[in-house]
Amino acid sequence: MSALEQLKASSADSKSFFLFWGVNIFDDMSLSGYTKEKSSIVVLGLNIHTAPVEMREKLAIPEAEWPRAIGELCGLNHIEEAAVLSTCNRMEIYVVALSFHRGVREVTEWMAKRGIPASDLASHLFLLRDSDATQHLFEVSAGLDSLVLGEGQILSQVKQVVKSGEGVTGFGRNISGMFKHAITVGKRVRTETNIAAGAVSVSSAAVELAVMKLPEHSSDSARMIVIGAGKMGKLVIKHLIAKGWTKVVVVNRSEERVDALREEMKDIEIIYRPLTEMVASAAEADVIFTSTASETLLFTKENVEPLPPVSSMVGGSRLFIDISVPRNVGACVSDVEHARVFNVDDLKEVVAANKEDRHRKAMEAQVIIAEESKQFGAWRDSLETVPTIKKLRALVDGIRITELERCFSKFGDDLSKKEKKAIEDLSRGITNKLLHGPMQHLRCDGSDSRTLSDTLENMHALNRMFSLETDASVLGQKVRAKVEQSRRETQ
Repeated sequence: MSALEQLKASSADSKSFFLFWGVNIFDDMSLSGYTKEKSSIVVLGLNIHTAPVEMREKLAIPEAEWPRAIGELCGLNHIEEAAVLSTCNRMEIYVVALSFHRGVREVTEWMAKRGIPASDLASHLFLLRDSDATQHLFEVSAGLDSLVLGEGQILSQVKQVVKSGEGVTGFGRNISGMFKHAITVGKRVRTETNIAAGAVSVSSAAVELAVMKLPEHSSDSARMIVIGAGKMGKLVIKHLIAKGWTKVVVVNRSEERVDALREEMKDIEIIYRPLTEMVASAAEADVIFTSTASETLLFTKENVEPLPPVSSMVGGSRLFIDISVPRNVGACVSDVEHARVFNVDDLKEVVAANKEDRHRKAMEAQVIIAEESKQFGAWRDSLETVPTIKKLRALVDGIRITELERCFSKFGDDLSKKEKKAIEDLSRGITNKLLHGPMQHLRCDGSDSRTLSDTLENMHALNRMFSLETDASVLGQKVRAKVEQSRRETQ
């Protein structure tokens, strides 16, 4: 079962899914003992498959706040690295947890602080670990987990996670490596399969929904208004052009972005209106698309109810198509006579068709995802032995230097610089050759048949033989350091 299938299956009973992993976020007893375990990559979140927009919008994190969220997450005792992927269809937290059980609990409690109790979150959250978490992100980047299969906007959003994380403490080697690899996967899938052929975006699905809801004879004459001139609004206008519209009103805070749209799109008349004229402009429109980053409602029952009715020629109802998360149009607007409200969850109606074709295209992509997941897993597994490699080399090099100094002291000033260098080079050559075998058996990069279990067995053996104490002490030291730092900050 793919990570995507596990995710969707888990939405039916997410609490059981937590318990399946041995994580009971409601029971302290399950977290009573710190176990010696390797760090885990974990994704915890909710998306359009598991939670309604009413819940997603409460947890949504604006892009500008992603670095701050990473800092807060990495301030938790058992979280070492973090990333946030928050879009209109998902809010997913990716972390490297020093303790899987405690890390999951800490992230869940952190999410609950945004206004949804952990007990309510449980029935909507999904949880994936290590290879399943990696596979899920790769499927997301490839467009397999999107409402619209193969849509390209999600790949841009994954790229933005990497861009936002640059220079941010906590967006570390594991998480950044995984997201960068996900970008590669997204590009490969779109290049080597036909998954993007005929693919639509959330914006195009919104336009398609409007066409479906308008009477057939009036679809190209209905008066259109777009609130917001950002990426989503721009795509809405492009798809309106493709559907035959020649005029659209764009409401935006400033005219600068609208001027840029005019320059780019010559096939449609774009009329600018400032945000202060939003309601007045809506009064003259039949279909209103909203796509802003506003965290407060733009349209409510109070400002929609006074609007004049629309013509029966366009169905007699004013359509509000809200593709923003958080929503720009209040659910209460549906109570207004002659007003109909649709949000991103309603776009499922548009993409429900052609399920068989979607499944076939997804299968093509899964071959690439499986291959890339294996490569990333091998790379990450190789990192597990890095502390042992460093300590073993430091130990041997320390012995080499001590013996070298003892040797030089016996000769006093009788050795020339050239002779000393020759002896030092000899000592380095001997230690490098002696270390070559052990180092080779500590590498697990997927280039040979050596398995991770073989590599870890070799690591444990070297730890015992040379008393390196890196098996679990590294995790323990990190946890103790974070706990101590938290204590100091609260004093």
